[in-house]
Amino acid sequence: MPEGTTASRLRLAGLSFLLQILTIILFAVFVRYSPESGSGPCSQQLNCSWKNRDLGFQHPRLQGRSEAGSTTVPETGFRHVHLQDLLGFGLLVAFLGRYGPGSVAISILVVAFAIQWAVLIQGFLYFFLNGKIYVGSQSMVSADFCTAAVLISTGALLGRVNPVQMLLLTLLGVTLFSINEYILLSLMGVSDSGGCLTVHTFSAYFGLMVSRILHQPHMDKRKEQQDTGHQPDVFTVLGTIYLWIFWPSFASATTVRNNAEPWAVLNTYFSLAASTLAAFVLSPVLYEESTLRMVQIQDATLAGAAVMGMAGEMLVTPFGALIAGFLAGLIPPLGFRFLTPVLRSRLKTQDTCGIHNVHGLPGILGALLGTLLAALATADAYGGRLELIFPLVAQGSRTATDQALCQLCALPVTLLLASLGGCLTGAVLKMKGLRSPPDTRYLENPGLREVAEEGGDRRASRKEPRTSTLV
Repeated sequence: MPEGTTASRLRLAGLSFLLQILTIILFAVFVRYSPESGSGPCSQQLNCSWKNRDLGFQHPRLQGRSEAGSTTVPETGFRHVHLQDLLGFGLLVAFLGRYGPGSVAISILVVAFAIQWAVLIQGFLYFFLNGKIYVGSQSMVSADFCTAAVLISTGALLGRVNPVQMLLLTLLGVTLFSINEYILLSLMGVSDSGGCLTVHTFSAYFGLMVSRILHQPHMDKRKEQQDTGHQPDVFTVLGTIYLWIFWPSFASATTVRNNAEPWAVLNTYFSLAASTLAAFVLSPVLYEESTLRMVQIQDATLAGAAVMGMAGEMLVTPFGALIAGFLAGLIPPLGFRFLTPVLRSRLKTQDTCGIHNVHGLPGILGALLGTLLAALATADAYGGRLELIFPLVAQGSRTATDQALCQLCALPVTLLLASLGGCLTGAVLKMKGLRSPPDTRYLENPGLREVAEEGGDRRASRKEPRTSTLV
C-alpha cells in the first residue's frame, strides 16, 4: 500500500475519533433533553421561557402553541427534514460516475458529524439555560437545516477534497453558518423562514469561496478526462422526486402555528411547479438536445425551492409564487450556459454541482422578493399572522419599511460573512498535510480519491455546457 494512502487513512481515522470523542464529552457536560421531550409540563425552575426563542427555521408541519406558549415540531416534521438531508441531497451527489458511491459516503459522513456539532453550536446560541443545552424537536430540526447548508457548500467541492478536508469543512461551516444565522435572525430580526439567506445564499457563496481558495492552476493544464462514466439518470429521478415530496415540509418546518393554513407549503408547491415548466421553456432554446435531460428538471426544482425560502410564509399569493418560481427556473439554464464558464475560466472557481446557479442566485432573488413583501406587510393583510412572521412590526417596534430595510441589509451581511468564512476555511483546508498525494486519485477506494478532473469539469467532456447534477 502506498505510503501516502496509509497516511490519508490514518488521518481520517484519527480525526473522526477525536471529533467524536470531543462531541461525546461536550454532550455529557452540557446536553440534556428539553422538557418538551417529556410528557409532563415544563418545570418551574426552567420556566420554559427559552422555548419562546425564534430560530427562524420555519417548516410546514409545526404543531400549534402549547399551553406554555412555546412551539414544538412533531416527530413527522423532523423525519421529513432528516430524510431530505439524507435521501434528497445524498442521491443528488451520486453523479460522479465511478466516484458516485464515495460521494454519497462522504455526504453521510458530513450529515453524521454536522448534526452533532450543530446541536452544540446552536444550543449555546439558542437553547442554553442554567449551564445546560436543552435538546428537543426544534433543536434537531435546526441542526438538520444547518446540515443541509453544509451539504450545499460541499457541492462546489465535491470530488476535489478528501474526507479529512470534508470533516474540517463541516466543523468550520457549521460554526460560521450558526454565527450568520444568529446575526440575521436574533440580532437583526430578519424573517427567513425557509433559509433563503441563512441556508441557500450563505452556503452557496461560502462553498464557492472555499473552492476559489483551493484552486490549483496546474489542474487547468491537465488533459481533461473523457471517460467520466456517467451514472444513469435514475439517481437524478429519485433525487428530484424526493425534493418534490419533502422540500415543502423542509421549507416550512416551523411555520405552522395555531393551526394556521401552511402558506409555506402551498407557496413552495406553486413555485416548484412553475420553475419546472421554466426548464421546458428555456433549455430547448439554449441547448441542442432532442429531449430535456432529467438533471435540468432537477436544477429547476432546486431553484424553485430556494426562491421561496424567505417569502414562503409571507403573503406572496399563489400567482406571486408562480411568478417567482418561473423566474427562478430560468436561472439554472442561463447560469450554466453563460456564468459557469466565466466562473471556471476567468474567476478560477470550480463549481462541481453548480450551486451558484441553483442555490446562490435563486437565493438572492428570494431575498429581494422577501424584502418587497416585508415592505408591503400590513395588519389588515396578515391578520394574526403578522405577529408570527413580523413580530417587531406587529408590536410597533418597527415599521414595515424598517423591516424591509433589515431584510435587504441581511443580504450583503450574508455575502460578506460567507466570503470571509470561505476564505478562512479554504486557507485551513489548503494547509500542508491535509491534501492527499497526487497519486491517490487512482485508488480503488473512491472515498479517498482526488478527482479534480471529473469533479471540477464534468460538463467539459461534453459539447453541451450543461450536464451536471446539482446538490
